[in-house]
Amino acid sequence: MPAVNTHDVIIVGGGSAGAVLANRLSEDASRKVLLIEAGPAYTSVDFPDVIANANRVGGDAAHDWGYRTQDHLGLGHDVRALRGKVLGGGSAVNAAVAMRARASDFARWTARGVKGWTFEDVLPVFKSLENTPTGDDDWHGRTGPFPIRQRTMEENTPSMQAFVLAAEAAGLARVSDFNGSEQNGVSPYPLNVVDGRRINTGMAYLTDDVRRRPNLTVMGHAEADSIVFSGSRAIGIKLIGGETLTGGKIILSAGTYGSPSILMRSGIGPSSHLRELDIPVVVDAPIGNRLKEHPFYYNVYALKPEAISMTPAAGAIVWTNSSEAGPDELDLHVSGTHIFDPDQSPTGGAIVLACSVTLPRSNGSIRLASRDPRAMPLIRFNFFQDPSDLRRMMEAVKLSRRIGRTAPFSNMIEMEMFPGKNVDEDASLEKAIIEQVDGYSHPTSSVPMGSAEDPTAVVDENGAVRGAENLHVVDASIMPDIVSAPTNVTTIMMAEMISRRI
Repeated sequence: MPAVNTHDVIIVGGGSAGAVLANRLSEDASRKVLLIEAGPAYTSVDFPDVIANANRVGGDAAHDWGYRTQDHLGLGHDVRALRGKVLGGGSAVNAAVAMRARASDFARWTARGVKGWTFEDVLPVFKSLENTPTGDDDWHGRTGPFPIRQRTMEENTPSMQAFVLAAEAAGLARVSDFNGSEQNGVSPYPLNVVDGRRINTGMAYLTDDVRRRPNLTVMGHAEADSIVFSGSRAIGIKLIGGETLTGGKIILSAGTYGSPSILMRSGIGPSSHLRELDIPVVVDAPIGNRLKEHPFYYNVYALKPEAISMTPAAGAIVWTNSSEAGPDELDLHVSGTHIFDPDQSPTGGAIVLACSVTLPRSNGSIRLASRDPRAMPLIRFNFFQDPSDLRRMMEAVKLSRRIGRTAPFSNMIEMEMFPGKNVDEDASLEKAIIEQVDGYSHPTSSVPMGSAEDPTAVVDENGAVRGAENLHVVDASIMPDIVSAPTNVTTIMMAEMISRRI
């Protein structure tokens, strides 16, 4: 017989949402909370350099699931689907950019029939989660657990400073605070980095004091197979080793890839897909049909020898609108970083101007490859399925290249490496973008929120799975639509918000 542990709440996944929920739900000393994390559950001071060092992005094989998409049929190549396998999840391996979603993002959620998620609803929660010493009090919190620090021009490398100044010279406004009243323009960006250390949610929310709470258990190296049901009532979690953990409420926070995979293995998903895999259907639900991801293209420049400086790695961004953006939408990013192998540059140094369409219209998908919990799911981003996404990416890359040709940035550059000076016609540029497109590591919306009348939605506005009892999903997978910013801070906010409701 498997061992049985009884808890009031079991949270599956200790990432950007799960660590927040574990902290907030265990504040009630009478509530027994279990957090299970498939990767290592380091204490706040024991995270290795590959995770804690903000200049190292993407983790390593020991802290990633190794997922890749199945996009070769459409794009000609698959795309890495980064998924942190460590306490802190994606927040432990990302570039630590701490930019909120905008009011227009939440207006789109509301337009889909989702209640309680207007910008007026969420701004107080954004403020409450952060401790930020700068910026306007109307927009910022000072005492929350999550540190957000505005990077300054002086902290950036000379070429990153030149990127900002060249973007201004190319006609973009200087933004003082992307988490303030105005976002259209260019600036160094805010990060959850303190003294060079990426502060992930495992560090910020699961401090030693929190982990000493007698009613909170954090279990590392505990990988979930499936949800245990009694009828349609969730009563526990089965681990891949066979052990069953029982709980009064089950919350999946395993991320945009993990949460839908666990649900489908448990019998919640598209019934035809589940029957193909001989999985008994508990709830026929449209899981995995509205997956979103930001497409990312790297416009890379070799730095002149006298301008070679690549630390700190992350630094500044252009956030603006394409010619096809809706009212008050900012659907383009050009993100300046030094996240590039210097050995690949002919001069030994490089800067990347990474271009993205932040409001893509193409829908991806996620399905199970098999019932085996160790099998990588079938993920498709379907980049450029909607032609407007490619048109707008072309606008982003042309803007990036225009900045690249503008002083003082152009004075720092030896040569354009990608796409390269020979790629100057629209047809050849489109071809280069399609052949080299990557993902921004911002997947969302595989288990989307929606009204009871929305046939494409899976959970309600509090993350409760429709058709099941005592089962919630709380992570980026429940976003009704992708937001136009990096997703991490918005995911943290969602966990804060829902922790107050459930």
